[in-house]
Amino acid sequence: MLCAAAIACEETSPVGESVADDAVRIIVDSSFTISCKTIETGAVQSRTISALLGDVEIEGYGSLRSDVVAQFMTASVLDTTYVNEDLIDSIKLVLAVPRGSFVGDSLVPMGLSVYPLTRDLPSPIYSDFDPSGYYDKNTRLGVKTYNASQLGLSDTLGTWATKYIDVTLPSSMAKDFYRAYKNNPSHFATPDAFIGNVFKGLYITNSYGAGRITRVAQTLMRMYYRRAWHNTETDRDTVASYVASYFGVTPEVVVNNNIHLTIDQAVRDRVSQGQAVVLAPAGLEVELTFPGREIVNSYREAVGKDLSVINSLTFTIPVEEIDNEYDVAPPTYMLLVLKSERDKFFASNSLTDNKTSFYATYNATTHSYSFTAMRDYLLSLLDKEEITDDDVTFVLCPIDVQKETTGSSSYYYYYGTTSTTETAITPYVSTPVMARILTDKAKIKLTYSAQSIKI
Repeated sequence: MLCAAAIACEETSPVGESVADDAVRIIVDSSFTISCKTIETGAVQSRTISALLGDVEIEGYGSLRSDVVAQFMTASVLDTTYVNEDLIDSIKLVLAVPRGSFVGDSLVPMGLSVYPLTRDLPSPIYSDFDPSGYYDKNTRLGVKTYNASQLGLSDTLGTWATKYIDVTLPSSMAKDFYRAYKNNPSHFATPDAFIGNVFKGLYITNSYGAGRITRVAQTLMRMYYRRAWHNTETDRDTVASYVASYFGVTPEVVVNNNIHLTIDQAVRDRVSQGQAVVLAPAGLEVELTFPGREIVNSYREAVGKDLSVINSLTFTIPVEEIDNEYDVAPPTYMLLVLKSERDKFFASNSLTDNKTSFYATYNATTHSYSFTAMRDYLLSLLDKEEITDDDVTFVLCPIDVQKETTGSSSYYYYYGTTSTTETAITPYVSTPVMARILTDKAKIKLTYSAQSIKI
């Protein structure tokens, strides 16, 4: 009878009997469907230390341009032993680019320019931030031309995981930092003190060239200096050269990718035809109506007065890769969050709770995302007297997920247990991604156990 209660339900053979010979059944119901529509993402908060630099136009995706404003965390102690201002040689801005962290033409030369910020950056800050008025165009600190070979893109042996773009800055800037530290070390003790009293930060922008967008994983400034002292034992003067990465972009300071995106008309046409499309950064998301009411009603009607236990609720969403010029692929991670909680989720730096928010990793083999831990969400619906639209309206949006692996190891062996935990989930602001959501092929599977009571 339970099996006949819903289309596409499956019932296993009895898994056991009670002392009263009551039947225990496991029911799998996959009769539910979803509805979706594409919505504009709007401006997002970056909340990442990654920098997105460049200008690229991709047929089938659109055009994307991005530059960066960044504050810096400083080391609390600078080396002053046997060092004076005259021994400060230079300073460089260093941008670390992981292998393959670009989309576009690998050979086109690109240029970037660096300017000092003249005002405190706003907080919160969003991807549509306009840096005009926050820097002086007449005070350029440095320029750099970089190409494929500098990013290691032609390194066919694969010997380098990361390459660097370094920009030489004025030596007077390094001397100013040294002097500021000598005069008042407390100004280097915290980010607020450093930013408020010493250095507002940098504006880094594409100065010329188009055809590539590059993700910078780490941004820092390195000081080059010498130590000079007299060795009394040998009665000789000694000079040694040093380099120190005193200043870096970290989660404690503000960094923002200023994104300018124009979506290709071909993608717009897909949306106007009713297709559900996600596109990032700061592009398109999918609003999804989950059949929460139908699931609750089906479950209650099927079990009636029988004893029952919900085992699991899973949701799998197939996607289709959209043809484009540079093989822009689906995002690695996708967030499913109640629409009413979306903005709060990102503003509060939340992690998924498997009740109002979930995330899944893209499976490149099955071309799908699977949200496998939605049981608590269903239990919360069963506790409600009335299920509202806010309880079943979700948003699918690309995200970045930062993870941390912990465990025990020695020089030769790993031992004990190793675990990976999510430390941050942020809106996606990296290199271009997009995919079509195949709404009609989405699969929801409810599994529960029911026991009929015989009197």
